[in-house]
Amino acid sequence: MDFFATAAKGTEPALRDELREHRFRGVRADRGGVHFSGPPDEGFRACIELRTAVRVLVELASFDAPSGDALYEGVSRVDWAPYLSPVHTLAVRASCRSSALTHTQFIAQRTKDAIVDQIRRRVGARPSVDLDDPDLALFLHLVRDRATLYADLGGAALHRRGYRTHIGGAPLKETLAAALLRLSGWDRARPFVDPMCGAGTIALEAALWARDIAPGLRAQRFGFERWACHDQAAARRTTELRDAARARIRPEGPAIVAADIDPRAAEITRGNARMAGVQIEVRCQSITALAPTAPPGHVLTNPPYGERLPGTLALYRDMAAALSRLAGHRVAILAGTEDIEHAMRRRPERSLVVFNGPIECRLLTYDIP
Repeated sequence: MDFFATAAKGTEPALRDELREHRFRGVRADRGGVHFSGPPDEGFRACIELRTAVRVLVELASFDAPSGDALYEGVSRVDWAPYLSPVHTLAVRASCRSSALTHTQFIAQRTKDAIVDQIRRRVGARPSVDLDDPDLALFLHLVRDRATLYADLGGAALHRRGYRTHIGGAPLKETLAAALLRLSGWDRARPFVDPMCGAGTIALEAALWARDIAPGLRAQRFGFERWACHDQAAARRTTELRDAARARIRPEGPAIVAADIDPRAAEITRGNARMAGVQIEVRCQSITALAPTAPPGHVLTNPPYGERLPGTLALYRDMAAALSRLAGHRVAILAGTEDIEHAMRRRPERSLVVFNGPIECRLLTYDIP
């Protein structure tokens, strides 16, 4: 089967490297995500293992769809019995570009009609639509009159790890935090610090990655586990995959510190760490109190930059001064404004464009002499 794991824009290289590290096959980066291939089990394993993927999609069909009728016929050629019965629910979302069909709602509706009509003809009843929590979530991508139909194996976005009971004022998605850790070059062995941690997402993802705790282990039920074809044999295989992931968990990892000047943010981080089942040191302190670690460690932080939390030039100057004292450390900053780079007053060793939702940022990496 052909799979496509989606990623935040700019983090595709991190997802590509993660797939290769887990020895998935046919790995090929593309805009918006990474392709890979294998038997159905590989899609199930991806949902359990991948930290940087937003969704894991499996391709069901690809066909020309220059008209509504051609779209309907192409969808009708897919055998929907393995996925749906009248007691299941579905949802269809669509996107289009450079095609004769331009209305995404019409495309989604026509796709849905073809599916439910097939099942109704076969068994005399049809599945219902549930846009909020469907058993089968489908995506129809139409580009230059070529339709590609995907099913979402996870059923929901994979950034929902289940450990964040509370979030801060500008929450960073867990999948993006995991990608930033990889892109910043952390080796999972050096001490780690996030001196402006907010809800603690970056530090918690660091702790989970260092101990090799698979992100999908907390999921109660993935989308594929609700499909009609997920029988007892498939359930046993999924259990085996989860057991194999649990067997790899390391008992401990390096020292990890999360700090924030806001007492509420520190308390939220402590609660989220308890839910995640990891131990990190949480401090309530200003960035100006940041001190070097022994041995020299790795710093990654997402300072406020005015989109949802205010940032000031004074804050950026204080941050730059504190970070410049960390001799021998690697420092990475997710910068949503040029003011952050200007405050650092040095050229970064690496600068990558990464999108935090719709916000274009730069991941700036410095090796402090």
